[in-house]
Amino acid sequence: MSRAANADATALAEAIRRGDVTSVEAMQASISLANENGALGAVCHLDAELGLKAARALDEERQRDPDRFSSRPFAGVPTLAKDLGGPFAGLPVTAGSRLFERSGGDADSDLAARFRAAGFCPFGLTTSPEFGLSLASEPEIGPVCRNPLDPSRTAGGSSGGAAAAVASGIVSLAHATDAGGSIRVPAACCGLVGLKPGRGVMPAGPGFGNHLGGIASELAVTRSVRDAERVFEALRGNTRGPYADVTLTAPKTGSLRIGLLTDTGPRHPTAPERRQAVEDAARTLEADGHAIVPLGWPRIQQVVDRSGEIFGDIVSANLAALVGALKLDIVRAETLTQAFIMRGRALSATELWNALSDAVLASRDLWRLFDEVDVVLTPMLSSAPLPVGSFPADHEDTELHLDRMAAFAPLAAVANIAGVPAITLPFGEDDNGLPLPVQIMGPMGGELQLIALAGRLEAEGRWQHRYPVAGIAA
Repeated sequence: MSRAANADATALAEAIRRGDVTSVEAMQASISLANENGALGAVCHLDAELGLKAARALDEERQRDPDRFSSRPFAGVPTLAKDLGGPFAGLPVTAGSRLFERSGGDADSDLAARFRAAGFCPFGLTTSPEFGLSLASEPEIGPVCRNPLDPSRTAGGSSGGAAAAVASGIVSLAHATDAGGSIRVPAACCGLVGLKPGRGVMPAGPGFGNHLGGIASELAVTRSVRDAERVFEALRGNTRGPYADVTLTAPKTGSLRIGLLTDTGPRHPTAPERRQAVEDAARTLEADGHAIVPLGWPRIQQVVDRSGEIFGDIVSANLAALVGALKLDIVRAETLTQAFIMRGRALSATELWNALSDAVLASRDLWRLFDEVDVVLTPMLSSAPLPVGSFPADHEDTELHLDRMAAFAPLAAVANIAGVPAITLPFGEDDNGLPLPVQIMGPMGGELQLIALAGRLEAEGRWQHRYPVAGIAA
């Protein structure tokens, strides 16, 4: 592997800071590669002039005020926003749906403003499934997003476009959101690092409100753990959202109790090579002096199963409320989306209240697990990335769709419902060269502990990126 194939956003920022490449040159390289890789379907909207304008402004700042420029951790680094989530000014979000026109562009969300303050230069939007309802990014309005490691397979969802763009090197880091695995699943499909911050940690305003009942979180997909750490530090802090800002705990020193869960039950079993990757990761951490605490599937089955049901109810109710408030004509939506909307409209107040109450109980039950162990190590995906088309939206069976997603990523939604942080990273590759991802979940405020453990696993060097980053010389 060349040095460039292992590069990340930190390396690109350092190259720009040294003067090896200008912000404009880095942006031009990203725009060129985005156009060259159009068949990948990672980028659904590209605004070259917007990106070049931002890059020129950073280059001018570097000359005018080098201290300010140097204070930005990612000064001049091109990035892409997701076509779903908190908006970036000038980049009109459609949520992968023909219900919205791609015109105009809202003002920055708090998170987007922090992206810019960190020095990132956004120049487009990445492909998302309609309203983020799938673990594949294949909206009917297009494009179909494909995995750069194997274009016959999905890049995941709903941040699949973001993951495909980062894995292919179009950008070194991209904005992503996660309400049921949507940062972690695409990262796992594409050999990336995906950190889902816990509830209340990230900015959520203005106007983002109690989004999806608090199960959604925003951050990025990255090529390295150090990028995940740096972008998390640059963007975190909830000052205007509905939840109090969470106090992060420092990583513990000495031996940790690491809960090991490799079994995902008979209904949604995990393939042997993916279980083996988790066991290998556990052995690496055990060799460092950590105590491995085996966890059987019955210990967590009830909270996992109920989390999937709660996710379906919350998403359905949220969609029904959204289209009602905006008076949207749902017949223009995808068939499956319409079914979720009708499901939401059919939910009684009692049923929704029970789902929200059960979410609190699910949170309590998972939090109790962290009285016994410090973190939990699990598989991220049950299999290799699925073929394109594995999550069709041309039917009305919402339960079938939810079950397909649970079968692919059995331990994704539980972290969202409980509100706890979770991180995924590749820990080896299978016989086809596809990543073997693992997941680490921790208690509220435990993001820094997860980052530290992920960094230790990354240091084993079991995964190398296939493509270089645009803007970094080989």
